[in-house]
Amino acid sequence: MPKLTRKQKRRLAMQDILDQQASFTSKFSPKEVNPLTDTQDEVFAEYDKGQHLFLYGYAGTGKTFLSCYLAINDILKNNRYNKLIICRSAVAGRDVGHLPGKLEDKTAVFEEPYNEAFGKLFNRGDAYQILKQKMTVDFMTTSFIRGITLDNCIVVVDECQNMSDHEMHSIITRLGNNSKLIVCGDLRQSDLWKEESGFKMTAEIFSKMSSMSMIQFRKEDIVRSGFVKEYIIAREYVRSEEIQDGTSGVSSAQARYYKWEKALQTKRRFNSPSVPISNINNVAKV
Repeated sequence: MPKLTRKQKRRLAMQDILDQQASFTSKFSPKEVNPLTDTQDEVFAEYDKGQHLFLYGYAGTGKTFLSCYLAINDILKNNRYNKLIICRSAVAGRDVGHLPGKLEDKTAVFEEPYNEAFGKLFNRGDAYQILKQKMTVDFMTTSFIRGITLDNCIVVVDECQNMSDHEMHSIITRLGNNSKLIVCGDLRQSDLWKEESGFKMTAEIFSKMSSMSMIQFRKEDIVRSGFVKEYIIAREYVRSEEIQDGTSGVSSAQARYYKWEKALQTKRRFNSPSVPISNINNVAKV
């Protein structure tokens, strides 16, 4: 993403987005976001304590949106960090092959959720692009993160269920001084078929770290829409019956995941690194 041109800077200055030093004015700030559920409230509380966050659970619960809001709000208003790094795996590209165009063209499809999220946060559709051009937000895939150190930034690792253990390790070990990590994922939504997701291993490691708060989102935390919430509840009911009847080829793996998740639930906001999750190794590949 090229930097802002002089013409673009003048245009944004006329809109009172940039000041004379080409810094963001107070007019360009995210709208206030308040937690909608008790779990979301917990996310805000743990972030304010200075904790790193591991947000996991059902789709439509606001994991990515909250992460982006907390990060960009902190960067623009408190000046504690210089940049937001959003990182995810280009897992779909492994199936469809090489996408055409330059690197920006190849990654654009994976950036669309953040283009939408920042559009809602700033009430303007070009907010994400402006933040990228000002180098306040950067997007990376796991393919290009090796060999760098991420100082003074907030790193949001999104869709971590689609990352291998090696990818997760590569990202997490990039964090440098004065950096915060927020990891989001849901193992139910994994797109990995030929290799195992690094989700389970990462969760096990995080559970032994006092600086990491692990927050689980449940069905009651779904806020995307009433229809999505109803659908997921109905789907869970059907799958639970399949697990009991043994009629689904996927249900046995799903059942072991539920058992693992229940074990992990007992260690939310983990503060003692001496208690392992005994069920972690019994989860089938997803």
